[in-house]
Amino acid sequence: MTIETQLPYSSSEAQGISAAAILGFVEAVETEVAHLHSLMLLRHGQVVAEGWWSPYGPEEPHMLFSLSKSFTSTAVGLAVEEGYFSVDDRVLSFFPDDAPAEVNEHLAAMQVRRLLSMSTGHVEDTMPHLVAQPEGNWVKGFLACPPEKEPGSHFLYNNGASYMLSAIVQKMTGQTVLDYLRPRLFEPLGIDEATWACCPRGINTGGWGLSLKTEDIARFGQLYLQRGVWRGQRVLPEAWIEAATSRQVSNGSSPESDWEQGYGYQFWRCRHGAYRGDGAFGQFCLVMPDQAAVLAITAGVGDMQAVLNLVWQHLLPAFEPDPLPEDRAAQAALELKLASLTLPLAEGEASSPAAARVSGRRYVFEGEAQEVEADEPKLEAVSLDFGREGCVLSLWDERGEHRIRCGSGAWFKGSSYPIRGEAQPVAASGAWTTEDTYVMKLYFYRTPYCQTVTCRFEEERVIVNRKQNVSFGPTERPELVGRID
Repeated sequence: MTIETQLPYSSSEAQGISAAAILGFVEAVETEVAHLHSLMLLRHGQVVAEGWWSPYGPEEPHMLFSLSKSFTSTAVGLAVEEGYFSVDDRVLSFFPDDAPAEVNEHLAAMQVRRLLSMSTGHVEDTMPHLVAQPEGNWVKGFLACPPEKEPGSHFLYNNGASYMLSAIVQKMTGQTVLDYLRPRLFEPLGIDEATWACCPRGINTGGWGLSLKTEDIARFGQLYLQRGVWRGQRVLPEAWIEAATSRQVSNGSSPESDWEQGYGYQFWRCRHGAYRGDGAFGQFCLVMPDQAAVLAITAGVGDMQAVLNLVWQHLLPAFEPDPLPEDRAAQAALELKLASLTLPLAEGEASSPAAARVSGRRYVFEGEAQEVEADEPKLEAVSLDFGREGCVLSLWDERGEHRIRCGSGAWFKGSSYPIRGEAQPVAASGAWTTEDTYVMKLYFYRTPYCQTVTCRFEEERVIVNRKQNVSFGPTERPELVGRID
């Protein structure tokens, strides 16, 4: 029997939340945090608001980063329910061939539940040791890091622990987490375009690497809100949802922080009785049981707490137990706002007298070493070819030539460029900010990332500066100087 997956829609007032409050939230995030990419708000299982900031769109998957962890946890719960293993099993028991020659007592005692609750006993994230492991054996790398403390004694956010959960699921089921979840979770919920990065040995990374659409995140949250039942059929064990979203370990005591309310099984506890899965730079699956609400967000923000603060400030007080009188004016204003969301285009003039002089010229960067991330190619040359509708930016690196078309006063989608090790589709716009300076905004619209590229032209050279909205390292790249080839 096929399970119905289409999400129903409703006016917000019919579900007890005013359109004006939702509009206030949207306007606040644009003003105070910026770089939200999408949102979908559900109340009583009904979609009451949804929007995507152009060039992002509902059809595009988005990198989830650590929100992936909550899906890995779900795979563990299903595998436990099906009898493949128990949360009380010792981690070493799954990988005897990868065990170190000497096993300390804390590693020997570590159970699956300690991986789930980020309480392995380590005092630092094991992930750097995993990726440095020869022959790509991340499991061996994790087991070679003996925990310094007793498992269960304290919380430490540990990406290696999430990877090990993925490795255990694959070892015991014979399938990657992605393949294992497809018939059990993704297909019942109507999620059909999930992708997940793998380690060198073909194991899904577990703690990150999953990409989904915004609606997929919302469906996942709604399934958890409904205690594992979807359209009248049980998809997840209710006992697992209870355990996964409950406080399994303390992670702080600040009443002002949503990162110090306790941690479950790869889920965070929040203030106001809520819980969430989340990922770097603002990927959220926020479940509010007391309000019967789910909020899915994708973003590229540096301050994730600021986003949650605005949820508590604008949305939380607006949830009413009963339907509200219809407010057609507020609903119309909200619909107009949500339909016209866009991220800021490059601002300036469409043309400049300098365009004809520099158009099509190839500038080769000087030979000094560039400071680049390990998975970022070193740029060798650049060229801008200007036309009536914008320009074509050509970049050369060791992988060859990459061409990105930049719209004038509009986003142009359709190009791609390597970022974080793989080609990503990009939308771009450009404008002249002065007679000799052209600025481009490049949104990699399946990721959180936006790069602002500034080219200042002089007589025989171009000076290029690049800045990124968010990053795990520096957001500004070293200045490049190119001379006419």
